[in-house]
Amino acid sequence: MPEKTMLPADFSDAPISLWRRGLNFVVSLAAIGAVVLVLLPLGAVFGYLLYKGIGSINWAFLTQIPKPPGESGGGMANAIAGSVYILLIASCMGVPLGIGAGIYLSEYGRGTRFGNLIRFTADVLNGVPSIIVGIVAYGLVVLSQGHFSALAGGVALAIMMVPTITRTTEEMLLLVPQAVREAAYGLGVSKWRTTLSITLRTATSGVITGVMLAFARVAGETAPLLFTAFGNQYWNWKLEQPTAALSLQIFTYAISPFDEWHRQAWAGALILIILIVASVGAVRLVANRGMLKGAN
Repeated sequence: MPEKTMLPADFSDAPISLWRRGLNFVVSLAAIGAVVLVLLPLGAVFGYLLYKGIGSINWAFLTQIPKPPGESGGGMANAIAGSVYILLIASCMGVPLGIGAGIYLSEYGRGTRFGNLIRFTADVLNGVPSIIVGIVAYGLVVLSQGHFSALAGGVALAIMMVPTITRTTEEMLLLVPQAVREAAYGLGVSKWRTTLSITLRTATSGVITGVMLAFARVAGETAPLLFTAFGNQYWNWKLEQPTAALSLQIFTYAISPFDEWHRQAWAGALILIILIVASVGAVRLVANRGMLKGAN
């Protein structure tokens, strides 16, 4: 057999390969720099809160109610519990409604006038200032009840949660391939069962991310609660009574003339951030474990 002739290697594409590697390095470096620029302000805010607030956090701060003006000591235990209480009320109303609206827009309302109206309304509500939502909740709940209440605060925060959850749920469901739905239909599964058991389950991670985004957005709101929950210096677990919240207590202490209250306001802000991060992380952890068990 004739011997094959070995051709010399062609290095003509070497400059192009070197240029691509260089460009890839520059773009990667720019992306890392952008991430650092985003994280630096967040780290600075958290670090400053830690510096100003950690010294005022103690057992009394976490277990006692506020002391009268001029007296040292006391804490924000009622405000911490009140924030959890109001957020729980808001989540019970806002999360099911938002997810349901997102399911309708994705699976049933595409191209319909009613679906377009819901989508437009959600987009508008996302940009409405929170104080306007508080005034609306004041007119809907507080005036009808005749007094401020935890329920009114929960309604105000739920109104703010719904548009974010709705649009996120819709987008996540639209990312699920249509072939998945068609496969279920081919097996005789009804549309509603396919939506709940297959489509929504596939998009669970994205839907939970939207819920947590909405939760984190409303957790630190003050203006809506000024018109609805109003605040309380004592413990309260009744829906129809004014209720303390961390954001309200921080606002009250921050504008006061007392140095002790200023220090507690910094501590309350740090506790609020920790509670938000802990709740979001816990939900994500539970959701990821549930998805892993489902996959296995």
